[in-house]
Amino acid sequence: MSLNIAGKTAIVTGAANGIGLAIARHFVDCGAKVMFADSDEARLSAEISEEAGDDSPIRYFGGDLSQKLTLTNLLSATVDAFERIDILVNASRQVATSDPLDPDNEMLNSLLSKNLMSTLRLSQMAARRMIAQAEKDGQEEGQVGSIINFSTLAAVRAQPELLAYSVTGAAVEQATRSLAVVLAPHRIRVNGISVASMMSASMQATLKTNPEWREPITSGTPMGRIASASELADTVQFLASEGSGFMTGQILTVDGGRSLIDAVSEPAY
Repeated sequence: MSLNIAGKTAIVTGAANGIGLAIARHFVDCGAKVMFADSDEARLSAEISEEAGDDSPIRYFGGDLSQKLTLTNLLSATVDAFERIDILVNASRQVATSDPLDPDNEMLNSLLSKNLMSTLRLSQMAARRMIAQAEKDGQEEGQVGSIINFSTLAAVRAQPELLAYSVTGAAVEQATRSLAVVLAPHRIRVNGISVASMMSASMQATLKTNPEWREPITSGTPMGRIASASELADTVQFLASEGSGFMTGQILTVDGGRSLIDAVSEPAY
């Protein structure tokens, strides 16, 4: 089974910190050329700018990824830098709590834009580019592209304070399945990863504010710990590579076994 992604070009969103940054760095270590993308332009620049350059496999792009024009510019910047796009990892997510009974709360609209629509739009744009590349190259067999989306265990668990986040996670999973069917004839695979008990940027922020939540989260996870962001990178590489060549439309759960037992009350992320 080949997990090789050397020489491939990838876009990784949410790459200024946490899970997205760990995945993007892992891809570079595996020989891929990577566009690090994030809405937090200042943090992204601080993290990446010294490593990026004309002779580097690293580039970065900052901007509001919920805006269609920004996504168009992201794809253009990637093609200008690396000439193609082979892999898209939609790791950018915003987690927020809100009152589920407040009819005037705009959190759902905000998260639908930032979590669902940015993922869907960028996937559609990248897929069209991948199809055009294959036609131009006369590629008649083999993988044309791989798209990996991110969801959450909250998508299938009722945690009222995370209603908006849960809805967007479930929507991303269904979008993943639908795109997988549409793009299968073009040899582009679309899969998702549902995470929990993972030291994402949002988990770090939550535990900093509520350190007492660490014990219930770890005790509610059969493996008894919170995983590091880097532990997810190998799973993403598997989905990006031809090692998962007959997988599409699947949602892999990476949660230390948390989904196998009764939910704890604290957010799963």
